[in-house]
Amino acid sequence: MISRDGVVGVRFDRVRLSNFKCYGDADLTLNPGVTVIHGLNGSGKSSLLEACFFALYGARALDTTLDDVVTIGADDTEVELWFTHGGEEYHVERRVRATGERATTASCVLEAPGATIEGARDVRAYVTDLLRMDAEAFVNCAYVRQGEVNKLINATPDERQDMLDSLLQLGKLEDYRERASEARRGVGRVRDDKRGALAQVDEQITEKEDADPHERLNDLESDLAEVEAEIDNLDTQHEKAVETLEEARAVLEEYEEKREELAALESDIEGLRTSISETEREREDLSERIDTLEDDREAAREDAAELLADTALDATDPSELDPAAVAERVDHLDEEDDELQAAIRTESVEKNKHDERATTLRDRADERERDAEQKREEAGDLESEVESTRESLADRREKLAALDEGIKRLQEEFEDLAGAFEDAVAFGEAEPLADEAASDLEAASERVTQLETEVEAKREAIREAEALREAGKCPECGQDVEGAPHVATIEEEREELADLESDLAAARDRREACADRADRADRLVEIQTEVATRRDNRANVEQLVEEKESALETTVEEVEQLRADAADLESEAEQDREAAADHDEEAQACTERIAEHNQARADLAEHVERLERVESLLDRIDDAESEIERIREKRDQLAQLNDERRETLADKREQRDALESEFDESRVETAREERDRAETYIEQVEPKLESLRDRRDSLQAEIGGVEAEIEELESLRERRERLAATVDRLDSLYDEAETLQEMYGDLRSQLRQRNVESLEAMLNETFELVYQNNSYARIELSGEYELTVSQKDGERLDPEQLSGGERALFNLSLRCAIYRLLAEGIDGTAPMPPLILDEPTVFLDSGHVSRLVELVEAMYDHGVEQILVVSHDEELVAAADDVVRVEKDAQTNRSTVSREEPADRLLEAD
Repeated sequence: MISRDGVVGVRFDRVRLSNFKCYGDADLTLNPGVTVIHGLNGSGKSSLLEACFFALYGARALDTTLDDVVTIGADDTEVELWFTHGGEEYHVERRVRATGERATTASCVLEAPGATIEGARDVRAYVTDLLRMDAEAFVNCAYVRQGEVNKLINATPDERQDMLDSLLQLGKLEDYRERASEARRGVGRVRDDKRGALAQVDEQITEKEDADPHERLNDLESDLAEVEAEIDNLDTQHEKAVETLEEARAVLEEYEEKREELAALESDIEGLRTSISETEREREDLSERIDTLEDDREAAREDAAELLADTALDATDPSELDPAAVAERVDHLDEEDDELQAAIRTESVEKNKHDERATTLRDRADERERDAEQKREEAGDLESEVESTRESLADRREKLAALDEGIKRLQEEFEDLAGAFEDAVAFGEAEPLADEAASDLEAASERVTQLETEVEAKREAIREAEALREAGKCPECGQDVEGAPHVATIEEEREELADLESDLAAARDRREACADRADRADRLVEIQTEVATRRDNRANVEQLVEEKESALETTVEEVEQLRADAADLESEAEQDREAAADHDEEAQACTERIAEHNQARADLAEHVERLERVESLLDRIDDAESEIERIREKRDQLAQLNDERRETLADKREQRDALESEFDESRVETAREERDRAETYIEQVEPKLESLRDRRDSLQAEIGGVEAEIEELESLRERRERLAATVDRLDSLYDEAETLQEMYGDLRSQLRQRNVESLEAMLNETFELVYQNNSYARIELSGEYELTVSQKDGERLDPEQLSGGERALFNLSLRCAIYRLLAEGIDGTAPMPPLILDEPTVFLDSGHVSRLVELVEAMYDHGVEQILVVSHDEELVAAADDVVRVEKDAQTNRSTVSREEPADRLLEAD
């Protein structure tokens, strides 16, 4: 028994199956070390390994379709795999449903440390990234499947190269080389642009230097100094003239201020005289107002005496009359008026009751007559509706017949379209077919897109290789053509391009066929939907016909009832109109009583009006006497105000006389002459100063322009220095990118050659271990991945010329060598998946089976943590750490798995 602690890699821990191929329910725990799965032929041993492979990569792990993994007669298949990678645990579960025309993935979930990935595509991508190999690389590296003895032997050198480059990540170096090439071309474009900009700047600098801006600046600054000196001289004279002008103006302004003060005094004097006169006139007006008020007071007394004679009051002289007695009489009359108003309101309420009742009765009579008319109209409408319903029923029966005919035509079209498919399609089952057709079309479109990308990439590679060859470089590795080992690779690239273009044309044809099939399948779904709609419409129409027939008799009875109700309503309306007439008579009697009360109120109002007029006259007399007193007081106040104004007028006249004595006419005249001379000089010198300042501004502007030119020249020189430095840096960067591009090409070639040498050594070591004959001296693997077997006599053989057993050993040796190369060649020791060998003893004699056991032991010693072997060979079974037996029930045709204990195996061996 092999027993060794392997390095931590990828280990399958447990697999659980439900309805997978020949398995009903199976649950198997897998341990580290060598596990041999054995049983009779056809018992389902290989299916266990296929289930693990399927759990990782889904449909990509199958040579057939998903339908073949579902147990016959079952609707669902479930596969679960627990595995360990890098010391962390993972669990993937896939469930396939086969209830439609074809099986589909119902769910796919991967439980990873700290994350849950859902969906078949996302899980497959995650597993590919985790293991650093897709399904094809897994088969090429770790999974030696039954019957694939000649797969790697028959592969072309290019196919072997692509496989190993992909597994060892060498394709990334080519990507890096292409990126370096693109960067070099981009730097070249930028460098050319900067060189052009540098030439333009040189031309601009030469043009500006020819203009000699520094000499022009010196001339302009000399002119400016002369102009500014002349401006300073004139400014001094101008300031003196301005000072003289200001002094003269101050004297004249003082003179004007005194004249203004004198004028103000004259104005104040005149204003006081006017105010005094106006106030005296106002006092006279007030005296007249007192006379008017006294006359008005006497007239009010006379009017009040006349009104008192027509009232019930005892007094005849207004001066003897008490206003309180008048108010008391008015209040008494108001109370009588309130009593009359209450009586009027009572009668009005009663009248309104009779009016409202009469109106209500008439309205009810009108409403009943309208209801009667409406019922007659409804009866007429219903009679028309009965006739229309009878006609509609006939039309709907014709529509039912038309719907039946349409459904029949659609079903015939469905049968015609369904017959064009490879499998029979029953009516109502078109949706799965449409989904399948859409999925096929999507896959075909993705395949076309993939091939178009590969064709374009291949064309670009050929164009770049041709450019390298024209430049004297090897298109494969970028080295000089002389002595380069890959000059002829461009022809192989063209052949690959032709194959890709052929595949692309086939893929496009496949896409068109899938599109046509998808259109026909969609039409089947449309027909199903339309038939269902028409059947629903037919059921609705049929139900409506039954409902209308049932309602027809009810409508006839309703017509008769409506006409009887109309007659009853007309009789009730006539009774309401007679009762309304009685209420109108009662309302008229109330109206007459209200008129009598209103006449009594009018008499009271006339009496109250006279009393109120007396009150108003008494108030008028009191107001007149108060106003007379107020006006007399105001006349006294105005007299006192005029006395004060007269005193102020005397003071103003004294001030005016004092100002008139202070005026000096000769000093004022001298100030006028100095003012005129200063203004004349200023008028003459200011235009000249303005002209000189304009000249100065012009010179300063020109100096600014020349200084700007000098600054621009300096800026251009600085820019030229920056551009020159940038061009130098770009030249250096261009050389570095070119060096980097060549380095990636050389590195890929060197790594590939080193891998070839390592793989050749491992292959010879492994083949020597498993092959016990001494017929062959060495296996050679060239730099182009061509395999050659050298015999002892020097003759060279192609691996295809070996016998069946020799080819089997050769294939196992090559697979194990590739596995070791990957485990030892990717970032040191890489976590590799289990090594899976499916029936490796086929074509081997008993002697070589023993060597195979030694190979398994050697692989385990090289660090393979878990090796899974499917075999019925007893020698392999005896050497295993774990043995799993697979048995198939002859009656149910279902397989089961069980683990055998070492003691059981020893007993069987005895």
